[in-house]
Amino acid sequence: MNKDFLTLLDFSSEEMHTLLQRASELKSGKESASCPLIGKSIGLLFDKTSTRTRISFQTGIYQLGAQAIYINTKDMQLGRGETVEDTARVLARYLHGIVIRTYAHSTIEKLAENAGIPVINGLTDLHHPCQALADAMTIMEKKGQLKDVRLAYIGDGNNVANSLIEAALLTGLDLVIACPRGYDPDRKIMERVLSGGGRVRIVSEPEEAVRDADVLYTDTWISMGQEREVERRKKIFAKYQINQKLLSLARPDAIVMHCLPAHRGEEITDEVIDSPQSVVIDQAENRLHTQKALLEMLIK
Repeated sequence: MNKDFLTLLDFSSEEMHTLLQRASELKSGKESASCPLIGKSIGLLFDKTSTRTRISFQTGIYQLGAQAIYINTKDMQLGRGETVEDTARVLARYLHGIVIRTYAHSTIEKLAENAGIPVINGLTDLHHPCQALADAMTIMEKKGQLKDVRLAYIGDGNNVANSLIEAALLTGLDLVIACPRGYDPDRKIMERVLSGGGRVRIVSEPEEAVRDADVLYTDTWISMGQEREVERRKKIFAKYQINQKLLSLARPDAIVMHCLPAHRGEEITDEVIDSPQSVVIDQAENRLHTQKALLEMLIK
């Protein structure tokens, strides 16, 4: 296995299946007393604010017997001009692994190239692979399988969408993405997945995407760093809201997912996110279990 987890495609289909199986075992309480990472130290290097990523990783690291060291990059010498390369080499002498949540994907690539210890992508502007692991686990729990499950993603073709596209290649998900023109997922990621046989379609109309869907998924229209575009984005994405009318076009037993935080009344209504079909809290919980399985696989 690749020592780093920068994108979902650092895993093979078999490795992802193994991880999801292990995450289910951990969630069930199997080997709950095991502390395979006792004596290890794992850095949480965060440029961006976080609720689920930080707390799920800190909790999971503790439950595996290791210690988490939270590092706000503003409090480091990075903020005074030290290079990412020098920081990586130094941290590698202290830590057994690094989880990083940052903006540019090139930053995490530089870190991984120079660290010599496992680097895990907690989020970049281009990818959110840890979220996709939890998403896959949630769909598996609710639908019993991943292959041929129709997933309709509605909204911005952002980092979450990019990682779901890669998940489709690894798991056999049938993914349809509805987004406004000009807000498509990353072209290179799409080309790579399609050339590998992944089942992904991009459409412009939400109604087309959700017909016969088993899963409806959305994310916020305004990601961190896009705060100056709030009003413009609200207008562009106005029809890309998951509401009861849109949900009624999907299969009767369709589930609704959101990676959170949700801007209620924008990309999703209260009626839908609080409905019995919503699995967003299970989805958030599964960040803990999949990340524990990931840490077990990577940290030696």
